[in-house]
Amino acid sequence: MARNRRDSLICQLTTCFAVVVLLGTLCLILSPDPRPDWSRVVRRAETSRDLDTCESRDSHQLAVVVPFRDRFEELLEFIPHMNRYLCRKKIRHKIIVVNQIDSLRFNRASLINIGFLIGESLSCDYIAMHDVDLLPLNDELNYSYPASGPFHIAAPNLHPMYHYSKYVGGILLMTNADFRKTNGLSNKFWGWGREDDEFYLRMIENNLQIYRPTGIKTGDKTFKHLHNDMRRPRDNFQYGDQKAKSTRDHLTGLNTTAYTIETKNNIVINGSTALTVGVRLVCKIRETPWCTTPGQLESYLGELKNSISPQLYGDLLKDMEKFKMIGPVINAPSNS
Repeated sequence: MARNRRDSLICQLTTCFAVVVLLGTLCLILSPDPRPDWSRVVRRAETSRDLDTCESRDSHQLAVVVPFRDRFEELLEFIPHMNRYLCRKKIRHKIIVVNQIDSLRFNRASLINIGFLIGESLSCDYIAMHDVDLLPLNDELNYSYPASGPFHIAAPNLHPMYHYSKYVGGILLMTNADFRKTNGLSNKFWGWGREDDEFYLRMIENNLQIYRPTGIKTGDKTFKHLHNDMRRPRDNFQYGDQKAKSTRDHLTGLNTTAYTIETKNNIVINGSTALTVGVRLVCKIRETPWCTTPGQLESYLGELKNSISPQLYGDLLKDMEKFKMIGPVINAPSNS
């Protein structure tokens, strides 16, 4: 009797182990490798041939600025797609991937400001603020120099997700002069969303007329949207008084973006070249304590301790305590 019970228990354990192994195998098959071997498809540019650009129809050069963090699968598709797409249209261009490598919350606007300055230093005379997860599919879209004013390619009637009239995110073209006229984007928007809504106000206040594509008949099939909310949920939380203070910003912009450049590499993906720039943003903690989460704020202050005065460090600790007591996390509006 005891032997039968033992044999039954062994059988049950063996069955459970087999199920676990099967489920684990399926997960490996269906899920991407968390640490894929990028060297198979990505390499550093080594010769001048690697840096050759495509044929151009005029003297202008476009800086395709991609604010970026931890989205390598999208980047592997984005760089070759955009290079081929722009070369077909004879648009001389440089793809500049601005990669935020610090531990702060993502700041799309600051990364665009940095990318603009890099593009300007590379003789680009206009910019495309371009999300990495949005690929143009219709060759009738216009990426030419926007002499008349800002040109919003990812228009509300064409974007797969965002359809409100003041939306200017996704893909926006501007001349360098117009971008400088607005002083770039606000640096106060940490986390996901709303920086493009504030930028819309900057353009309007500077009397810049926003143009959009006409005659495009592909509707919401005009772009391929690569984002997966399940795999990469957006950081759309707001902490403390972030919402109240993240409205129209007349204080920060291109001329106040604080950062250091840690790395610069020209890379080649499937024959297409891009410049990747690793940047570390600097948070002005008293102005935007929501640049990190309340739980990580103390750690961030610890990193600053040796580079600031004891008096300032003490003041920041007091500010941190106030920030922690302001209130709970609230969700950001879903349409920004």
